[in-house]
Amino acid sequence: MKKIFGLIIRITLGFLLCAFGTVMALNSNLGLSPWDVFHQGLTKVTSLTMGQASIIVGILIVLITRILGLKVGLGTIANMIVIGCFIDFIIYIKIIPVCNNLFTGIIMMIGSLFASAIGSYLYIGCEMGCGPRDGLMIALVKLTGKSVSIIRFFIEMGALIIGWLLGGFVGIGTLFTAFGIGYCVQFIYKIFKFDIKLLNHRNIKEGIQFFNECITN
Repeated sequence: MKKIFGLIIRITLGFLLCAFGTVMALNSNLGLSPWDVFHQGLTKVTSLTMGQASIIVGILIVLITRILGLKVGLGTIANMIVIGCFIDFIIYIKIIPVCNNLFTGIIMMIGSLFASAIGSYLYIGCEMGCGPRDGLMIALVKLTGKSVSIIRFFIEMGALIIGWLLGGFVGIGTLFTAFGIGYCVQFIYKIFKFDIKLLNHRNIKEGIQFFNECITN
């Protein structure tokens, strides 16, 4: 039971940090992160909130990563729902200040990159299934053999271009994120000696069996 509790704490903290990273980028006023440009673009052409757009996009990406052979686990489902809800909640309670100058905006943007990278490390390491966007990254890294930084860059740029065409806000911080997020994630993974190629994620059935075994043992 203690093992399950620790796992839930770790994965929830990871999701929370990812949500904080998203809102920090939003409130930096330097431009949204590439994926959030895409999400905001969707809010411009639909009645969705940022959180709801994040959830719907997540579902579509999961379908793609499933075709590429990546397992869909309990963590995948939780990621799609929980992070989107956390984003809307953090925005609602206004816990993160909105920056009004370039210096604080840059600090906030850098903080958003590290929050997202650490959050990614925490929940992916639970091996309960990747979130949609990180799952796409892992699937393409395994498929192509290219580095995390290169794959992440092309994914972010693709989301950025589509989001911009839909009307999402692009600023200097957006380009900073597009170029920097891959290196930031790779840097964090290197610090923790975290090799995503060695991970063996559990699918939904395996995840349920894992929890049952932890409870009975």
